[in-house]
Amino acid sequence: MKILVLAWEFPPRIVGGISRHVAELYPEIVKLGHEIHLLTVEFGHAPHYEVVDGIQIHRVPVSESHDFFHWIANMNESMGRHGGKLLHEDGPFHLIHAHDWLVADAAIALKHLFKIPLIATIHATEHGRYSGLYTATHHYIHSKEADLTAEAWRVIVCTNYMKREVHWALHCPIDKIDVIYNGICQERKQPRREFEFWRFRRRFAADQEKIVYYVGRLTYEKGIDILLCAAPRVIWEMGGRAKIVVIGGGNADGLKRLAWDLGIWHKCYFTGFMAEEELNQFRRVADCAVFPSRYEPFGIVALENFSARVPVVVSDAGGLPEVVHHTKTGVVTQTGNPDSLAWGILEVLRNPGYAQWLVDNAYEDLDRRFQWADIAQQTEQVYDRVTQERTQVDW
Repeated sequence: MKILVLAWEFPPRIVGGISRHVAELYPEIVKLGHEIHLLTVEFGHAPHYEVVDGIQIHRVPVSESHDFFHWIANMNESMGRHGGKLLHEDGPFHLIHAHDWLVADAAIALKHLFKIPLIATIHATEHGRYSGLYTATHHYIHSKEADLTAEAWRVIVCTNYMKREVHWALHCPIDKIDVIYNGICQERKQPRREFEFWRFRRRFAADQEKIVYYVGRLTYEKGIDILLCAAPRVIWEMGGRAKIVVIGGGNADGLKRLAWDLGIWHKCYFTGFMAEEELNQFRRVADCAVFPSRYEPFGIVALENFSARVPVVVSDAGGLPEVVHHTKTGVVTQTGNPDSLAWGILEVLRNPGYAQWLVDNAYEDLDRRFQWADIAQQTEQVYDRVTQERTQVDW
């Protein structure tokens, strides 16, 4: 089967979770015997065409613009032009697979022009991110998401929570939506070389301090402020032997002011962006990973900590309770509740035997539910269904 994939990010361009999802899923689909052509955006010195893990990657140029939505329009115009040339000269293709709304215009145009079924993966929704639609920008993105799901033959989402959300928020028929979990490449989350454990750890905390950390985007939906509000109780009940580490690029000024106002500035460390190899090392020295999101379609960061054997405490937002099973593979707390979050963190820090049990269960769960090879087979089943249905109908 020959498939054209559209994704606005792909390594080395990494903006969010789509990049890793696409980079880790499609090599497994190639192993199943399918031919994958990926349309993405040029980035740095990455070649315009190369084959990576069996994926034929076509990086298209995009005219720069200071306006993000103008840049998205330029990207879709470029993807549509290059995609049309590829479909015409290198066809026939069986399917088009679009990842999120940013590539919707090009994907929909190519679908109609070449009469090829479109599959869409919705990684998140604008309505979910903001718990509603309040601005013209929100409504614009929401309309693009709705257009993409309406035009798609099948829609793939990462959790049952997202299936309900896409059905409700985008008015997508429930029987048109397939749930396929995200996965993880475990070997990529381990440090590639040995390092001096204690010397590295002392960069972030004193020897007697337990390291409680968050990694991700520094946005409201991720709930880092809830972690900071929970921190005073954690630090107090641990007798001062706890350190809060926040990892992530972006504007942290508001969070730093909150830490100062809460009187825990001396117990917080904002690292800024951390490269992947250093982050893999950091997980080896951390005592507890915390993800207190207000909105989370899946939570692949939880899997990364499962793999690194770090105990995980999360909120019950979105798909997180499907990924982290409460009191079995981690601790699930109430969304937006600092007291609940503090309780969860203390359960891990004060009970090392329990924390180790959670870690062992979580590591085993990776093999049961989150292997890319299995996820690729589930995706292939969707592909097979669509191509079979296509043969039975006139366009």
